[in-house]
Amino acid sequence: MFKRQYKDTEVFTSLLGLGMMRLPKAKEGSEEIDRQKAQEIVDYAYSHGINYFDTAYRYHAGDSEIFVGEALKKYPRESFYLASKMPIWEAKVPEDVEKIFNEQLERCKVDYFDFYLCHSQNKENFAKLQEFHAYEFLSKMKEEGKIRRLGFSFHDTPEVLRQIVETYSWDFAQIQLNYLDWEMQDAKSQYEILTEHGIPVIVMEPVRGGALASLCQRSDEILKEACPDKSIASWAIRYAASLPNVQVVLSGMSNLEQIQDNVATMAEFEPLSEKEREALEQALEEYRKNHLVPCTGCRYCMDCPFGVDIPAVFKAYNRYAIGKWAEGFLKAYDELGEAGPESCRACGACMRQCPQKIQIPDRMKSIAELAASLRK
Repeated sequence: MFKRQYKDTEVFTSLLGLGMMRLPKAKEGSEEIDRQKAQEIVDYAYSHGINYFDTAYRYHAGDSEIFVGEALKKYPRESFYLASKMPIWEAKVPEDVEKIFNEQLERCKVDYFDFYLCHSQNKENFAKLQEFHAYEFLSKMKEEGKIRRLGFSFHDTPEVLRQIVETYSWDFAQIQLNYLDWEMQDAKSQYEILTEHGIPVIVMEPVRGGALASLCQRSDEILKEACPDKSIASWAIRYAASLPNVQVVLSGMSNLEQIQDNVATMAEFEPLSEKEREALEQALEEYRKNHLVPCTGCRYCMDCPFGVDIPAVFKAYNRYAIGKWAEGFLKAYDELGEAGPESCRACGACMRQCPQKIQIPDRMKSIAELAASLRK
C-alpha cells in the first residue's frame, strides 16, 4: 500500500484510509453493523497495508466506535492510526466535552487517538467550540498524550475555513474533496487555504457517497475508453490522491468488492496523467448535464420530524436524472410511502444540518411535482 509521510516525522499513513461510516448493516433499516462482514473488510484492509481507520461518535448511530474497538483489538496498537471526532453539538454544557471524549476512548478500547478531529466544523459549530473551550480541553489531552495530532473536519465556506485555521493551531484538517466538488463546493479554495497554512489534508467523500462510482452512460463510456482496466470509482480516488498536500484519502467501503478495487488502485498508485485529466473533464461535462442533487447520503439531515427519508428521495431522483427511467423512479417514489417528499412541511430543520447546503424543502417540492407530471 502506498504511504505518505506526515510532515517531517516517522509517521507514514496509508494513502488510502478506511472510513467507518458506511459499513455493512445487520438488517435493512437499522444502523447496527454486520460484525462478520465488517470484520472481513477491516481484516482485508489491514492485511493489505491500510493503517488509517476513521470513525466518529455518531457513525452508525454510535455503533461504529464500538465496532472499531472490537475489530482492531487483535492488532498491535502501534501498527495502526485511529481517528475519531468530537461532536460539539452533542455537548449541552462544557463538561460534556470531557465526558464524550472519555466515552470515545472507552468505546474504541484505546488509551489515545492518533488523529482526533473537531467534527463537522462550520460557523455555528465553531462558535460553540469556542464557547465551550473545547479546543483548550483537547489541547490538554494532546499534552497528556491522549491525542497525538489535533485537527478538524469542515463543511462551510472558504471564508469560515480561513477563520478557523487562523484562530487556532491545527495539525491537519479533513475536507470534502472530489472532482465534482472541486468547483461546485469550492473544494479548490479550501485545499489551497489549508496548503497555504501548511496543514495536511485528509479527504472525505472522494467518491461522493458512491455517486461517482458510476456517472451516466456517456461519462462511463469516456472513462472506460481512456482506461479499460480501471473502475469508474478508481478515477475519483486517484483524483484526490494526486494532490500533493493530501495525506489520506478516506473511503467508506461497504463490501469486499469495493475495498479490493480501492486497494488495487492505491497499492501501485499513479497520479492522473494530463491525458487522463482531459478524459475526466469530458466525462464530468456530460455528468453535469443531468442536474443532479449533490447529496452524499451522509444522513446528517436525519431524522426528519415529519418522517421524510431525505437521502432516499434524492437517491431515487438522481437515478432518474441520469437514466430518465420514469417507471423505475415512480416505483421507488411509491415505495417511500409516507417517507416521500409529499410529507415535507418545509420546516427547514434539515437544512441546518446539511453539509452540502442543499435547499432541501425546495427540492422536495420539485421532486413531488416531477412525480405528479410523470404520472400524467
